[in-house]
Amino acid sequence: MTEHPPTIMLVHAHPDDEAIGTGGVALRYADEGVRVVLVTCTRGEEGEIVVPEWDTPENHARLAEMRDKEMEAALKVLKINDFHQLGYRDSGMINTPANEHPESFNKADLHTATGRLVELVRHYRPQVLISYNEEGGYGHPDHIMAHKITVGAFHAAGDPEQYPDVGEPWEPAKLYYTAFRRSVWRKAWEAMRARGEKTPLDDPEFDLSRYVDDPRTTTAINIAAYLPQKLEALLCHKTQIAPTWGFLNLPEDLREELLTHEDFVLVESRVPLSERDGLEDDLLTGLR
Repeated sequence: MTEHPPTIMLVHAHPDDEAIGTGGVALRYADEGVRVVLVTCTRGEEGEIVVPEWDTPENHARLAEMRDKEMEAALKVLKINDFHQLGYRDSGMINTPANEHPESFNKADLHTATGRLVELVRHYRPQVLISYNEEGGYGHPDHIMAHKITVGAFHAAGDPEQYPDVGEPWEPAKLYYTAFRRSVWRKAWEAMRARGEKTPLDDPEFDLSRYVDDPRTTTAINIAAYLPQKLEALLCHKTQIAPTWGFLNLPEDLREELLTHEDFVLVESRVPLSERDGLEDDLLTGLR
């Protein structure tokens, strides 16, 4: 159906986001001969440092360099050969002083930032674009900005009147948002509590009502065969992800039971999709 290799482009905000939400997808589709392109918008210089002995003013001053090296290691694990760093400054968490830094991603000119992504879309010609939902997943300013430029590029890249100087027009076929099955965490914590292990459920003020799935979820990609490599890629981001963090802190049996899929919302499709029962199980449905 296409004259070039099937290609998926992932647009993420910071180093480590690629492994958290799409590490399994990157590995699975690379093994299937699909070209996986990763675009990361910032270098993550506003991140925390979770290793206590590394948490020094000197390391915070050079955190972007440290995270560059972590990303390099993660890319090897994830088999991603096509990587582009847009190089904007990390905007920090919402309502922090870093939001106001003039070089931060959330202060970037939206038209210009979108054009930079359009140029990459036209160069690589992905059939599939993936980023975050309107809330950036959890409200981070950089995730929201990544969402904006990805949606903008999806609609602009095929229009010869928009950004006429950045390559031949190319129209991606499908746009997805990442989705997290929060009910998976609820199930995991309940199982851990039954074993007498500590979980967030021990906190009487913990708001469990937030742990419901996005009702728009359309797509679940089985990554069971790639879960060990995904977890290895997460651990490459040593300044950000401690061995006790989230995915890594689950008992192994629960990890293998509950973390075997990465989930998405199909927002737009320019190819016809046949009716099906249940969730879509392939990002390239309608394109193969």
